[in-house]
Amino acid sequence: MARTVVGSAVVVRERYYWPDAQLNIWTIIMLATAGTILGINAQFMTQQSQLRQPTPWLFPYGVTVGSLAIAFILIELILIMQQRLLPGIMMLLSFILLVLFVTGIIATAIQLFGGHNVNNLCQKYVNDMKFTGPSGNTLAWLQQNSICQSWSAVFAFWIVGTVFLVWMMIMASQVSQNQYD
Repeated sequence: MARTVVGSAVVVRERYYWPDAQLNIWTIIMLATAGTILGINAQFMTQQSQLRQPTPWLFPYGVTVGSLAIAFILIELILIMQQRLLPGIMMLLSFILLVLFVTGIIATAIQLFGGHNVNNLCQKYVNDMKFTGPSGNTLAWLQQNSICQSWSAVFAFWIVGTVFLVWMMIMASQVSQNQYD
């Protein structure tokens, strides 16, 4: 029986150097961002349910995007442990999350600053009225103040996440061009 060699394949793996400090800072900040967005929106959903009010689409959206961001970071950490973190994967996933985060910024900004908005209601019913002392009014004011601050925090973290996702896309592009060697 004659054997014929038709061809051979050579597998070449290119190694990419990621800057450790920048990647670690990015990962920690994005974990905090995703966790904050997830937690605040989950809290808002719980409050809406307790008040027997319909839940606006923004709250489950925030929970979903926060969860996806955490899953993305877990994938990143697994790929780092296997030394297979590719810039193309990071750019693609960062772009997908960037679109979701920008949508979150826009939707939150509309609720926070547009028309009959949360910011005006917070100014009128919370910031202009302060209660002190051991009373039910003080507890109610503290809860309302917490809700108003949560709206501001989630808006800020949508922005932080967007900036850091753009940073990851730039960093991944530089890694793919071997600019960190």
